[in-house]
Amino acid sequence: MKKINQISSFMSSNIAVFIIIFSGIAFFVPKGFSWATNYTTIFLGVAMFGMGLTIRAEDFRVVFTRPKELFAGCVLQYTVMPLTAFALAKLFGLPDDLALGVILVGCCPGGTASNVITYVAGGDVPLSVGMTIVSTIAAPLCTPVLVYLLAGSWVSVSLAAMMLSVVKVVLVPVLAGVLIYRLFPRQIEAIRDVLPLVSVVAIVMIISGIVASNAEKILTCGALVMIVVAIHNVVGLVLGTGAAKALNLEEKKVTAIGIEVGMQNSGLAISLAAANFAANPLATLPGAIFSVWHNISGTIYAGIRSRTGALAGRRAAGGAQDELGA
Repeated sequence: MKKINQISSFMSSNIAVFIIIFSGIAFFVPKGFSWATNYTTIFLGVAMFGMGLTIRAEDFRVVFTRPKELFAGCVLQYTVMPLTAFALAKLFGLPDDLALGVILVGCCPGGTASNVITYVAGGDVPLSVGMTIVSTIAAPLCTPVLVYLLAGSWVSVSLAAMMLSVVKVVLVPVLAGVLIYRLFPRQIEAIRDVLPLVSVVAIVMIISGIVASNAEKILTCGALVMIVVAIHNVVGLVLGTGAAKALNLEEKKVTAIGIEVGMQNSGLAISLAAANFAANPLATLPGAIFSVWHNISGTIYAGIRSRTGALAGRRAAGGAQDELGA
């Protein structure tokens, strides 16, 4: 069991590497992974169920103990990213499929990868977890409504169908996981460290399947999507961080909010595109590329913020010593 826990920890902390490796294999050997697109919803449901199993009662206390920071993070999540996605789709004149895909990514809640990156960056992990939970629970309403409002000028969007999709692939699995944890806490705690491995495998399979199914199309429009996705993600990280700083929050909270705003649940974007927009097959591509990119950029951002936090800590300590000396 110890060995499995080590493998789980290694894969979780290096998810970007595994996504890149398997996406590369899927690109060159598409027949080995294209089948996975038939199970995108199931894979995402498994990942969300795994998230639910890791949620403890104390995680919900963040909602009540840090309402200001949590509210700010969630508002930024559902304003900065959707509006940036819409602006980029217009600015680059994206085709209907790609515009829809980018907007889907922007309208999704924060992803669980943000919690890992926040930990690496030395940010406020409980706040990060709290924001992910709240934005995920709000997703059945916020995500479909935002997609309906922003993507409606490109494609026809069924609000009711999208709401039902989000409930099925996000809310139900998460709540089921929470319930099972409440009923069998000892048993779940015994395997808690293994659960991230399940989510990692599910996400890797989702992305590999999309890459395999769109291998030829990636050659023609992959560069454009990569540029748009990178800008989208960086804008989220920068504006999320800037807004948190403007609220005069401490550095750890600034880090958590910046990461949460910039890192989306792109697996949900892929699932929604596959389930609700079958006539727009390329709509899944931005989510797949975002999944690869935001883990890379998140790791870089974490390195920058960890150094910033350490510097701020040394300055604070120096200031305290000066006051004592005075």
